[in-house]
Amino acid sequence: MDSLAALKELSSQMTFEADGEPLASSPAPACYTPKESDNAFTHPAQLPNGQKIVLLKTLLSSACERDCFYCPFRAGRDFRRATFKPDEFAGLFSKMNRAGMAEGVFLSSGIAAGGVRTQDKLLDTADLLRNKYRFRGYIHLKIMPGAEKDQVYRAMQLADRVSVNLEAPNTERLARLAPHKIFIEELLRPLRWVEEIRRSVPAYKFWNGKYPSTVTQFVAGGADESDLELLNTTQWLMKNVRLKRAYFSAFHPIQDTPLENKPAVNPLREHRLYQASFLLRDYGFELEDLPFTADSNLPLHTDPKLAWAQMNLIRAPIEINKADKRELMKIPGVGAKGADAILSARRIRRLRDLSALKKLGVIAERAAPYILLDGRRVNVQLALF
Repeated sequence: MDSLAALKELSSQMTFEADGEPLASSPAPACYTPKESDNAFTHPAQLPNGQKIVLLKTLLSSACERDCFYCPFRAGRDFRRATFKPDEFAGLFSKMNRAGMAEGVFLSSGIAAGGVRTQDKLLDTADLLRNKYRFRGYIHLKIMPGAEKDQVYRAMQLADRVSVNLEAPNTERLARLAPHKIFIEELLRPLRWVEEIRRSVPAYKFWNGKYPSTVTQFVAGGADESDLELLNTTQWLMKNVRLKRAYFSAFHPIQDTPLENKPAVNPLREHRLYQASFLLRDYGFELEDLPFTADSNLPLHTDPKLAWAQMNLIRAPIEINKADKRELMKIPGVGAKGADAILSARRIRRLRDLSALKKLGVIAERAAPYILLDGRRVNVQLALF
């Protein structure tokens, strides 16, 4: 198999891995599924700083000794596998980068001969890219289950982002997806190490003088877990290890795996989980604020911020001219920029009508049922859906 054919095989197995920063309002799923017209190896991505790049997502090897029940490259599954040596992949990516085919790389791997050995190969690849080929662009490195702390430290010195896929929210749920992975020791511990290293080592010792961001991914619905379980773990990670964000991949069955007959999860659930996680991260919401249903899931028919407002603000609307930033950001149609604009405008004048809010970038019609303007309600028709 030549290098490009191997890359096509390996990158095709990464459609379930997510990277980039889709907007909270965007219905686009986290898992990018290539279309026939797309480049076989790359796709557009947006970095945390807003920069848009062409990103190559690939495995170093699709050979894997683990037997995760949902995974397309689990051990024992019959499909064509491929493997790159670190110097082979680094040279190929460098050529792609110089040709303008890829501006960044997200590199993961199946596990062969243990997590430590596999992590060494990922680190060798990143080291070659940085130091032999002088690549200065975006690198996202996966941390393998069972990796050692020194390997995590080295990954942080080479990459802009590091990640560990938790896959499930706790030990019990993980056992239903990946019975031979250990939730605390293999998956959660490396995320804690990243935070320990951030707290003990100055930023100038890392790539570009900055700490890399950390993310994780869950297989939403794969272990019959609730949204409450997923978001409870997400909130803990954001508060305790400064997780940049969680990705949610709606479960879909893969042929020739133990879960091949399990029904696919509604992709809208994935979208609601993203919206809720952004409320926890960016909008001042706590877990108890979220509008969970009796089965501990988010309602699918409406976004969680709107559902919260319908339960809490219809009878107690927020006065635009008095609310603080956290209160303003809980109003549908008001984001961080809109809240800042309102606070700035209030220093000059009182806000008395929807047209004034529109000029500040607020989606005024969406906010109207939940606010007071100078003590008065806005006379609009409430849209429930």
